[in-house]
Amino acid sequence: MDYIETTSNGTITPKQGKNTRISYEHQKEAMNALTKLDESKKSYSGLIVLPTGGGKTYTAATWLLKHALDNKEKILWIAHRQFLLDQAADAFQTYAYAEQMPHISSFTYRIISGSQRHDRTVDIKAEDKILIASKDSIGRNLGRLDQWLDNEDQIYLVIDEAHHATAKTYRRIIEYLQKRVSKVKTIGLTATPYRTDESEEGLLKKIFPDDIIYSISLKELINRQILSRLEIEEYQTGKEFGKNIGKNAWESIVHMDTIPEDVAKKISEDKERNHLIVETYKKNQEKYGQTIIFTVSIAHAIALAALFKKEKIKADYIVSSLKSQGTNVSISQKENEKKIEDYRSGKLQVLINVEILTEGVDLPQTKTVFLARPTVSKTLLTQMIGRALRGVKAGGTDIAYAVSFIDNWDIPFVYPETLLADENAEFTENESSRVEREVRWISISKIEEFAKILDETVDTTALEALPFVQRIPIGMYSFTYLDEAGMDISYQIMVYNTNKSAYENLLNDLPRLFKACGDDNEYLPLETLLKMEKECYNNFFSDIEFPAYDAQDIKHILQYYALKEAIPVLYSFEDIDHNRLDVSKIAREVVDKDMGPRNQAKYLDDIWDNKDDNILRLFFGRKLYFLKQVQLEVQKILYPEEFARENNVEYGEKAMEDLPLNEIAEINSQLAKKLRDTAFLKAKDKNGFYKCAICGKEGKTRRGFQVDHIIPMNQGGKSVSDNLQILCSKCNGKKGDN
Repeated sequence: MDYIETTSNGTITPKQGKNTRISYEHQKEAMNALTKLDESKKSYSGLIVLPTGGGKTYTAATWLLKHALDNKEKILWIAHRQFLLDQAADAFQTYAYAEQMPHISSFTYRIISGSQRHDRTVDIKAEDKILIASKDSIGRNLGRLDQWLDNEDQIYLVIDEAHHATAKTYRRIIEYLQKRVSKVKTIGLTATPYRTDESEEGLLKKIFPDDIIYSISLKELINRQILSRLEIEEYQTGKEFGKNIGKNAWESIVHMDTIPEDVAKKISEDKERNHLIVETYKKNQEKYGQTIIFTVSIAHAIALAALFKKEKIKADYIVSSLKSQGTNVSISQKENEKKIEDYRSGKLQVLINVEILTEGVDLPQTKTVFLARPTVSKTLLTQMIGRALRGVKAGGTDIAYAVSFIDNWDIPFVYPETLLADENAEFTENESSRVEREVRWISISKIEEFAKILDETVDTTALEALPFVQRIPIGMYSFTYLDEAGMDISYQIMVYNTNKSAYENLLNDLPRLFKACGDDNEYLPLETLLKMEKECYNNFFSDIEFPAYDAQDIKHILQYYALKEAIPVLYSFEDIDHNRLDVSKIAREVVDKDMGPRNQAKYLDDIWDNKDDNILRLFFGRKLYFLKQVQLEVQKILYPEEFARENNVEYGEKAMEDLPLNEIAEINSQLAKKLRDTAFLKAKDKNGFYKCAICGKEGKTRRGFQVDHIIPMNQGGKSVSDNLQILCSKCNGKKGDN
């Protein structure tokens, strides 16, 4: 039998001598905190919180080598991305030294995931000491752990990127281990322990009841020179790419941080913008030093690399091994690795890439990052900037530069200064900053609405007729989850007085709805998702005129609940004075004082430019939107009859029992189900067989039988239990033909 060498499993022999990597003070503090907890409790579950660049994997692996493996205890290390698994395995191999592990001569490890280069759960051996596994591979095959857990009374469980541990699969794994092992010691590793969503924080605290074992801030690591002091520079490109991009493109950017291909193409082909990027580096080459550039697409990376080379600057690009974005470029992993090595050795000054270098690659000589692509993700921004944050004590530089190239967008992108401001905050905020943040959230949701009103091809009569204050949300549902592809989805749903009750009723009904659908997977099949969304619309939103129903909102709630089994919490905007946003009051002032065009223009300019109160600028974003809304409210005051909705029809009513079952199901699925279940129950004999009311055909299951009206509806029959019967499909077909 032929064999090939694999890195997915193996035996590690501790190295002789001392570990040449000296732990930083914060890493020693984290290890000491772990030791103290480990010695005081038989079982525990807590978090180690270190910012990006703080060495979470190194800290945990080094501690476990001494305190778990040297005591012959087993470790299950779980992560949701494959590169994190490889990173963990590499840490155990690199930092295993005999000095730390005097009681064992070797230990075995195994990496398990869906990747071809990794093992499967069926490969698990009882003698494996470390299992480094993807949460999905283990979560779908928990029984494969039984043999590995036999005779173990203690186990160490590590959850990497632990802020994702609120997903059902993580909880199932934890519960499974706790039922089979008396002492489970759980260590969560994360840079972001809590999100703004209260329900997320509550779930995380249930999973990690010992809360934070150790944490240190980004600011403190910079002060200790572990991370570089960050200098932020911004260059306005003057380019506008986000105007009239459409709802789907807007959602793609805001919720998935994906720039649509047509927009990315415009950016990559913009010669002036590309020239600005290259010239900015050329003028500051000595200051910026070795630089990594993050671009919007492969085509963009190629175009920039060509411009740098034209200016005699040593530059190259690395891309994914997959052909994409219409470039016909396919570079192998080997070629990428060579270019990275050229950059590491100083042969390249500039390395251009499309998000490849966000995590996992150690390039300490990097002094600068160019952000030539925008992002809405704080996580991605942190990872990109983190490539240049290796401080003096970590073999890097005292100062690092993050250079942003900022276009004009109506999109809530995040930039380095906002990220640093968040990290430097003391986890408290005053009322004015909280209100400002809330107004920004609201304004993002209103951009499309304002744009529609400016677009003469869109009929917004009904929207314009509403009092303006009713168009201001009273709160929002905000939540984050990982989709099936491992992408972080951040989603916000604005809530108004008109739909608040509908959302409350929907959320209360979620446990029943999921139980009825019978699907316990973290990721709902598309058919199930669409069916559930339709039922939610029929049951809760069909009679709401404003705001317009958006199926995507409901789908995201369903996907979130499927993953977390948690209900999003309503974030109230109660701190916002809605009167300050109500432009109808400004319009009333214009009318009452009978302002002429010049006086009106000055009055509105003064309000817009008011330095002491920028809430209107935050809300409307663009002055044009503000002016249009004021004029609209002036017209409503002067010509109220033009905006009054004429109601000259008094609609009749129809009883539910006068509707066929399929129409009842669209309005009230629970009632329709009850009627069907009752009809089948009546048709069931004492032996448990269903019987056709015409031919007497019997069956043990409902398959092949249909619910039928005894007196047809066209003859006055009603959809009530007494008028329903069960027919086999053949008899029902004949009856229908007759």
